[in-house]
Formats: sequence, structure tokens, C-alpha cells
Amino acid sequence: MIKAEHTSKGQNPRFVVTTLSDDPQYLYDNVYFLRGEMENRIKEQQLDLFADRTSCHRWWANQFRLLLSSAAYILISAIRRIALPATELAQAQCDTIRLRLFKIGAVIIRNTRRIKFLFSTHYPYQDLFLYIVKKLCPG
Repeated sequence: MIKAEHTSKGQNPRFVVTTLSDDPQYLYDNVYFLRGEMENRIKEQQLDLFADRTSCHRWWANQFRLLLSSAAYILISAIRRIALPATELAQAQCDTIRLRLFKIGAVIIRNTRRIKFLFSTHYPYQDLFLYIVKKLCPG
């Protein structure tokens, strides 16, 4: 199968060599493209959530870091799927979500009945943060 494009930057030929005997367009759209999408998600976890940071000389420490990174990716994916579809961050990558929603400064006041977040008045995503909290909280 071959895909040849000519953009403003010049030629962009792509070749896919396979032993599969199916429709070439189907193979490109449903096999090859999805494989690339999967690799993008792996790269997103490695670069944005530091899954490639296994610099400790002990195996268990590196395994635990990878476990934490995987849990963070699952959490961000769930937030993206449940709370972000109708927002400006619906198609955002993990790093953008992390920087705009998690890596923020706030004062947290907790008593027996509630938890109160005091954001800076200059935090630009305060309304979006509150919208997401309401979408994720039951009742």
C-alpha cells in the first residue's frame, strides 16, 4: 500500500508493507493508524507523566515509579473521558491537563464536614476546575 501526499512543505510519501490480504484503505485506517495512535499514548505517558524515569539502581523503586505513572495516566484518561468532553480541554494531552488543572497553587482548608479550596483570584482555570469537580463528584 502507498499513500502519497504533496503539501506546502513538499512530498510526503508513505509506504506500508504488509502480508495481510485485506483492503489497503481498511488496513491503513483500522490497523496501521490505530497502532500509531497507541504509540502516541505510550509516548504521552513516558514524556508527560515521567514513565521513562527509572534511574534508581533498585528494581522495586523503578517498578513503583512506573506503577505511579501508570495510575496517573489512568486517572487523567478517566478525567478526560468523564469530565472534559464539553470543555476546552476535551482533546488536551496529559501534560496540558496536568499543568492547567493539577499543578496549581491553592490553600486547602479541611474540617469534619467539607474541604475548601482557596484559589488565587488570578488562576485562569478556576471555573473549569470547579466544573470538573462537580462532574466527578456524585450527587
